[in-house]
Amino acid sequence: MKRFLIPLGIFIVMAGFLAVSLNLNPREVPSPLIGKPAPDFRLALLSDPARKLSPADLRGKVWLFNVWASWCASCRQEHPLLLDLSRQGSVPIYGMSYKDRPGEAQAVLNRHGNPFVETVVDLDGRTGIDYGVYGVPETYLIDKNGIVHYKHTGPLTRNILDKKILPLVRALQQ
Repeated sequence: MKRFLIPLGIFIVMAGFLAVSLNLNPREVPSPLIGKPAPDFRLALLSDPARKLSPADLRGKVWLFNVWASWCASCRQEHPLLLDLSRQGSVPIYGMSYKDRPGEAQAVLNRHGNPFVETVVDLDGRTGIDYGVYGVPETYLIDKNGIVHYKHTGPLTRNILDKKILPLVRALQQ
């Protein structure tokens, strides 16, 4: 009888792990940046490569940091939502063109509209590595002190904005 208890116990534990993993959302990738300062960078602006921008320049404001690329189909999917959010003016959106040719990135913004206050260029992807980017689009919510409060992997949806991001924005702006 005891020889059946060990395999039964192992089966129960494995079934428990499977049940838990089936309820996880693959879009919610935990980020080690949550609660920590946003990684620093000083990158050229897409609109004016002679000028540079860093997170320190944005101290004192709550902002979204959207990592995107012209070659990214999911980025095009979320683009109208970013345009709408930008028009609402509830939170400034800064972009990072990730491993993209600046001319192609600028052409996308010219053709489809520009939701970003500014876009920085991460040509070699090093800043993306610092942020833990493993695919675009990715969006980060950063507070007035430069602390990352939220990360979303994949295209934003109206539901994610309304239920998660915008309530956090309002709380952080107070």
